[in-house]
Amino acid sequence: MSCVRGQLTEVRPAEDSDADLLVAWHADPEVARYWDGETYTRAQVLAELADERVDAWIVEADGEPVGYVQSWWEAGIPRRGGLDMFLVPSARGRGLGSDAARALAARLVEEGWAEVTADPYLWNEHAIRAWAKAGFAPVEERPADAEHTAAWLLMRYLLPQ
Repeated sequence: MSCVRGQLTEVRPAEDSDADLLVAWHADPEVARYWDGETYTRAQVLAELADERVDAWIVEADGEPVGYVQSWWEAGIPRRGGLDMFLVPSARGRGLGSDAARALAARLVEEGWAEVTADPYLWNEHAIRAWAKAGFAPVEERPADAEHTAAWLLMRYLLPQ
């Protein structure tokens, strides 16, 4: 994995040295609420970073870490998967999330992914708008399920024309 540059952000691979930062971010109620209230211990974060089915990334703006994004994929060829992301509260509202998501989705498509999706909760209007600005289009609304505690929106990245 190598760094991905957007216009406003750089997305770099997360490392074990980022574990304490990720623990602190997830402990913030304004981050945890978007991840079903989950918080993590350092050991849990390190285990997540070691998961071979997920690539973990740190979003940076002006050289400062401001968020987290993960790319995950399903088994099989062509590769299909999705992105999950959050920004720390102080970084929101500046287009950083859309920029990072757009850059990473474009990179994944360049690397051969056939489909990149996002799955924001329907109540998270800010995220839905950010994903749309990044080039993701709504596909369908879905009810809560084993991985989502509330109704959510399947969104698919549209290849730039």
